[in-house]
Amino acid sequence: MMTGTPDTRAIAYRHPQPTAMVPDLLTGGALDLDANPESWVPQAEGVWFRPLLLSVSGGYYVNLLRVRKAGILSRHRHSGPVHAFTLRGAWHYLEHDWIARAGDYAFEPPGETHTLVVPEGVEEMVTLFHVTGGYTYVDPDGVACGYEDVFTKLDAALAHCERSGLPRACINALIR
Repeated sequence: MMTGTPDTRAIAYRHPQPTAMVPDLLTGGALDLDANPESWVPQAEGVWFRPLLLSVSGGYYVNLLRVRKAGILSRHRHSGPVHAFTLRGAWHYLEHDWIARAGDYAFEPPGETHTLVVPEGVEEMVTLFHVTGGYTYVDPDGVACGYEDVFTKLDAALAHCERSGLPRACINALIR
């Protein structure tokens, strides 16, 4: 005779997921930074990004940013929050007194304007960024001079596929 409640922890959820929910995504080896060099999209001289998720339905993206040069990358203002996990190297903002190094996490609040710098002596910086909304490139007085969001990242990634002869399916699989 059984006593108590049966253990149901090993039973999969029995019901359908919410209507119109976007499918989940698993990217194997996403943090193997030296694999698949063709997956890095050129962004500027010495700067590339590797998209991991392009959520056009949610207005955000997750990507790896790789920089192989020291110096100032950009000054920009965020419209939404940003989460950053430094995987290699180091970087900082002119407007702050901290330096993000491998293993560090940084949160950037919506509305903040800052100037991204990779310090001298850093041969390679790689950071995973989760960017919600977009960011506006600005001059030192805050005058807009460019814009980037999930849609511009998607366009750049698709153009990279076209130029490189890579299948669009590689990028299409990241769109949610």
